[in-house]
Amino acid sequence: MASFNRIILLGNLTRDPELRYLPSNTAVCNFGLATNHKWRDREGNQKEETCFVDCSAFGRAGETINQYMTKGRPLLVEGRLRLETWTAQDGGKRSRHSVIVDNFQFVGGRGEGGGAPGGGGGARVARGGGDRPPMDDSYERESPMAGGADDIPF
Repeated sequence: MASFNRIILLGNLTRDPELRYLPSNTAVCNFGLATNHKWRDREGNQKEETCFVDCSAFGRAGETINQYMTKGRPLLVEGRLRLETWTAQDGGKRSRHSVIVDNFQFVGGRGEGGGAPGGGGGARVARGGGDRPPMDDSYERESPMAGGADDIPF
């Protein structure tokens, strides 16, 4: 039987990340993520639903999230769902789903919470004072598309 467990979420942190270390000296960063879903009902009224998800990132990813992220900042995470079950003090069975983060990406600019160096692949690297290297006009002259739409063979 085949199975597939993958989830991608884009939301805002609901609290500051909490970093701790396992006895094996592996970093674990726990944080909450809130995602919103907006729609209109049959009467045309705007509705909104917020989903709160607990997330855990291990190793260097967890250390990086803890270092650069704070409450309210946007983050994109990719991971897998995990079902946690336990017995409460009153003897009742409890359970919840959480996300184990495999990959993440900072979202937004520095003022919004993203763009920090050393992140999960989403950090922007400045080159030559800008976001992309300077180009001279020789690229346009040598491009086969530079001649215009009349030169397209189809």
